[in-house]
Amino acid sequence: QVQLVESGGGLVQAGDSLRLSCAASGGTLSMYTLGWFRQAPGKEREFVAAISWRGGITNFADSVKGRFTISRENAKNTVHLQVNSLKPEDTAVYHCAAKSGGSVFSYEYRYWGQGTQVTVSS
Repeated sequence: QVQLVESGGGLVQAGDSLRLSCAASGGTLSMYTLGWFRQAPGKEREFVAAISWRGGITNFADSVKGRFTISRENAKNTVHLQVNSLKPEDTAVYHCAAKSGGSVFSYEYRYWGQGTQVTVSS
């Protein structure tokens, strides 16, 4: 059973940056596709970014392209989401997710973290 724990969220101003991290335990992430999703109050959870198990393929939501990057450190069982040029509309709880294999272009994941709050003030 893979367990995922996110960190790095916080309260920032528009234009600031954050580095979100997700650490895994109970399994080795090297063979997993990893993703980030977010959910704002009163809204559906939405896809943000994903990275293939080798790290060579990534996918981003249109709303974050050019501002967010995703990376992974398989040796540390960790995935990161660098979020730059933050906007108030980026305010949400950010969740990481993992699935064995699969495509970065599909949004079904098996394992989910509890999330880390990102709040962007204007």
